[in-house]
Amino acid sequence: MKAVSEFSKSKRLIKDFKEREIMGPGHLACQGCGATLNMRYLLKEAGPNTVMVIPACCWTIIDGQFPFNTLGVPVMHTAFETAASAASGVRAALDRQGKEDTNVIAFAGDGGTFDIGLQALSGAAERNENIIYCCYDNEAYMNTGIQRSSATPELAWTTTTPEGHPKQGKKKDIIQILAAHGIPYAATLNAAFPEDFLKKVRTALSMKGTRFLHMISACPPGWKIDSSMSIKAMRMATESKAFPLYEVYDGVKYHITHESKGTPVKDYLKMQGRFRHLTAENVDFIQRRLDYQWEQLLHRGQLEPFNG
Repeated sequence: MKAVSEFSKSKRLIKDFKEREIMGPGHLACQGCGATLNMRYLLKEAGPNTVMVIPACCWTIIDGQFPFNTLGVPVMHTAFETAASAASGVRAALDRQGKEDTNVIAFAGDGGTFDIGLQALSGAAERNENIIYCCYDNEAYMNTGIQRSSATPELAWTTTTPEGHPKQGKKKDIIQILAAHGIPYAATLNAAFPEDFLKKVRTALSMKGTRFLHMISACPPGWKIDSSMSIKAMRMATESKAFPLYEVYDGVKYHITHESKGTPVKDYLKMQGRFRHLTAENVDFIQRRLDYQWEQLLHRGQLEPFNG
């Protein structure tokens, strides 16, 4: 009976989700852009009582020119490294006006989060600013020509890590960095799993303090895939354990929200031109790395949050 009830509740959530629409048509993104889908899903849940803070990134362009911009909420465009600090200022200003129920959301790419904006994000997390910070992760500096970032996967091609010299070193574990700050909530999201995406956004919206949402975002030009393959590629990222779905409460309480199927990572990699130079030994190495990281994830979160 409980299972039926939960199923019915889930169907209602998805129905409500489908009917809401804040973001308008006519954006300037590439076909198949995962970042655009992430924004659309996010705003469906956040609603119109939201202020969006966007630093230099693809979404600065995607939104379009005023007054024809596609987002149905106020937007503050800010410098590359300042998404979290600008959002903190917007939050303080709204609170001063008594608008404490307005959502303040920073929406930045991996370059503006993992690299250039990390100092501002760390500061906001340390102060536990009452903001939601979203990173749409397309795994390189896509807006400026597909340059390597610290979110770029190991051995991937970019324009600054060519086939003969692919990216060395594993991808930075941004969730662990944010969890180490002890923030109330951090989670990974994937638009190829909309129900999981929806629940995590709702969880973040129901809380106070710094909340961090890490969203995988397929980029057809940068990943070298056909635009029709974006959803499949993002789904494969999770099913192969390359981008597991989980959430972290108060920095210590972990919850895996989707049991990855364990699809061989070679099936995910061979879809993308940015990995076409890999040898069988390279693929085996990546598989072993992902298996190890999955085991690490399974064994995290044995402690309950500290309550004083």
